[in-house]
Amino acid sequence: MEHTVWGHLPLLVNSNSKESVEYILQALWRTRKTGLDATDRHFIAEMLQLPNHSDLDPLLVCLRMLMRKCVYENTSKDEIQKLFPDEVLPELQRLLTLLLQKFQREWREDVLNDQVTMPRLKAMTWNMANQETEMLDPVAVINLKLQNDAQSHSGELEVKFQLDKDTLETMLKSMYSIRDQLSDVGETSNGHLPQETNTV
Repeated sequence: MEHTVWGHLPLLVNSNSKESVEYILQALWRTRKTGLDATDRHFIAEMLQLPNHSDLDPLLVCLRMLMRKCVYENTSKDEIQKLFPDEVLPELQRLLTLLLQKFQREWREDVLNDQVTMPRLKAMTWNMANQETEMLDPVAVINLKLQNDAQSHSGELEVKFQLDKDTLETMLKSMYSIRDQLSDVGETSNGHLPQETNTV
């Protein structure tokens, strides 16, 4: 982040309490998808004793950037402290580091829960279909048992379908291609969560 961004953090000193700064961080996280409403913005501006409410937006953007860096990049305590330049008072650095560490695990869980959960394969069985006439080509009947771990649609799901030899070969080629692509992605991934866009 640019050095000049941090120039807005000292405004937090006006809050005069750890609880106030904690409230601001929690409000920003709670509204991470929508942005603060007028009531929250007014309340935080009054809490920080800001005579000019236009000073609020740069501070909020700065805090959101800091929070996202800690959550999406899983920044450690030492790394958080290294983010702050000298213009941010040591007491404020310690307070923000303490609060960001306090909520980091909870916020990371929120991000993971926000992501779409795909069903996972629990079991697969197959057998040859009974052919009523010798004229029909043989087909395999595939039975998949899927486990859905999403909170809104938890439970098991069974999917059954038939494949002839040609279709099976096409599917296997596609599966090998997917496997290779996943291997390539796995080698280049750094383990960070996907980023979100900034909202004030």
